[in-house]
Amino acid sequence: MYTFKNFKQPEILEHHLKLGGENPEGDRIDVTSLYFTRNGKPWVPIMGEFHFSRYNREHWYEELCKMKAGGITLVSTYIFWIYHEEIEGEFDFSGDNDLRAFILECKRAGLEVVIRIGPWAHGECRNGGFPDWLLKKPFKLRDNNAGYLELVRILYRKISEQVQGLLYKDGGNIIAVQLENELTHDAEHLLKLKEIAIECGIIAPLYTVTGWNAAAGAKIPVDDVVPVFGGYCDAPWEEHLNQLPPSPHYFFTGMRNDTGIGADLLPQENKSDDGWQMPYERYPFATCELGGGMQVTHHRRPLVRGMDIYAISLVKLGDGNNLVGYYMYHGGTNKLGQLSTLQESKATGYPNDYPILSYDFQTAISEYGEIREQYRLLNLLHLFVQDFVENLAPLVRVEAQHTVTRDDTNSLRYVMRTDGKRGFVFVNHYQRLTTLEDIRDVVIDTGTVTFPTIDICGDVSFFMPFNMNLSGVNLKYATAQPLCRIGNNYFFAQVPGIPATYQFDNGDNFVPQPGIQSSFTVDGIRIVTLTWEQAKYLRKLDGQIYLGDGCDLYSANNTILSVEDGDYNYHYWNGESFELKSIHQPYTAPIVSFSTIDAPPFEPAHVDYMHIGGKRNITWQKISVKGSHGLIDIDYYGDTAQLYADGQFVADSFYYGEVWKVPAKLLDGKDCYLAVSDIRDDFYREF
Repeated sequence: MYTFKNFKQPEILEHHLKLGGENPEGDRIDVTSLYFTRNGKPWVPIMGEFHFSRYNREHWYEELCKMKAGGITLVSTYIFWIYHEEIEGEFDFSGDNDLRAFILECKRAGLEVVIRIGPWAHGECRNGGFPDWLLKKPFKLRDNNAGYLELVRILYRKISEQVQGLLYKDGGNIIAVQLENELTHDAEHLLKLKEIAIECGIIAPLYTVTGWNAAAGAKIPVDDVVPVFGGYCDAPWEEHLNQLPPSPHYFFTGMRNDTGIGADLLPQENKSDDGWQMPYERYPFATCELGGGMQVTHHRRPLVRGMDIYAISLVKLGDGNNLVGYYMYHGGTNKLGQLSTLQESKATGYPNDYPILSYDFQTAISEYGEIREQYRLLNLLHLFVQDFVENLAPLVRVEAQHTVTRDDTNSLRYVMRTDGKRGFVFVNHYQRLTTLEDIRDVVIDTGTVTFPTIDICGDVSFFMPFNMNLSGVNLKYATAQPLCRIGNNYFFAQVPGIPATYQFDNGDNFVPQPGIQSSFTVDGIRIVTLTWEQAKYLRKLDGQIYLGDGCDLYSANNTILSVEDGDYNYHYWNGESFELKSIHQPYTAPIVSFSTIDAPPFEPAHVDYMHIGGKRNITWQKISVKGSHGLIDIDYYGDTAQLYADGQFVADSFYYGEVWKVPAKLLDGKDCYLAVSDIRDDFYREF
């Protein structure tokens, strides 16, 4: 029998922060101490990071539509200063740097925006996004001195020019601004940045700042911002080459703060004890950097799996997360600057070497628009949050009766969110790079409802409802995971290894066989139970339910499309059952050939970067690609790889155990060459 500690309803503070705002239609965004609100109702945004300047603007809209199909409602994006003013006084908001155009494409896709205006960003960008010329100034940066603040005003004015008319107060889709990033010890400077932003016309209902810093939390201007937090499945910034101990993010600890993020860059004075303690009780639990994947460094190369990401997000949701934010959600490609490359590297004073171009991040949507497993898994949570937000946001975390230590692989990890009568039980039986023992004959008692006996085996992470109101019908419990609804139709997913059992207050009990034909009705409501594998392809697009037949569906320009090339079937929910439909997408596989050569017929511009850690042997191949559809596989084995097309450096990779996939159109019909450096035992690996 697994039970919980006592439920305690906290006082919910309202109108206590200097935040909130209204648009011309009278819609209003506010913040309570437990959750965000829209027009007075609970609201849980789902935020995904996508860097416009790291992607080709021709494909912004399509990629944003994929993000929306995956359940993202809010796009966050860095504005890297070095991208826009690499040469002092010469601002560039054109081409892929066109911030205004990107925000408009977000609006076209039906997405709202958080602009992360810096001035310092990090984002694995050169100098954290600071231009080289700024580093040569005779005054301290990230500080309230007159010289620095004047340059900040110039930058903020330029950003303001780009976003005028697109702010929420003007009817636009920019609803939030992040000030700085990872500045965790200077509340006065953060407040000054907010004042300058407002002075320059960058006005939004919400202002956020980094919340992490040691155990006490970042020093922030308490009433002027919302602190946001994060958690990653690994830490490639760690300087050693050993496997990390079990991550606390797979345990229901209730802690918002992750002392590990940015530990490579936080100044030592952050770690002193001066009596500061962040007043967590004043803010909703909000995340901006749940790792949607993990970027590889040269010395640490984790191999990210879908469950690595999904389990963390589910744990944080169980722990009370009421703004679900991922970094990254969509990968990208660094630009080459006029004066230098723009990646973070040890040569620029940072402790890590990153690829020059690739910022793939092994995340939900790859650098080249490919869907990864965590995209599908995370959407199981996103569907639920969007459709049942008012059922979830006000619920309070109640911890399990017994805590689980980090070395414990035998005990059940579980938590509850409840209002004392109804709620959801969250269970995580997954730990990255660790095997957890099967747990059998589990009976969970919430204090108001006792679930039937279940076995929890293998890698599973799920939640179950109790006393859930389904259009006036009370579902006493279900041992299946709720997904979404449309009208009086409710969709659930069977958790692998656990029979889907539904018990209603009227005494009805159902144990359906999951599948697209699985359907039963109770007092006017219909419940459909899908298999876990089917549920991963369930999408809610333009208010309708679609189920891809092994394909990832999205909607663009009012057309249902598949991310994967070629012809696919899908199922459309007609209100009573699924109808079979099909997508015809002409596709011709590219023809690819490789031939070994001694050297390319040109001087490769960035091949020196392949000798990190000492000179290495480099092998060359000439690649011929005919056809522009889809991705091609480059199944190399080596330390790093670079691709050149018509003499231009177009792609690179640090090998971490996966086949490198690049777009055929990047190489189609061009004179292409692949360089691979030899691999050594000088980095952490998981392959």
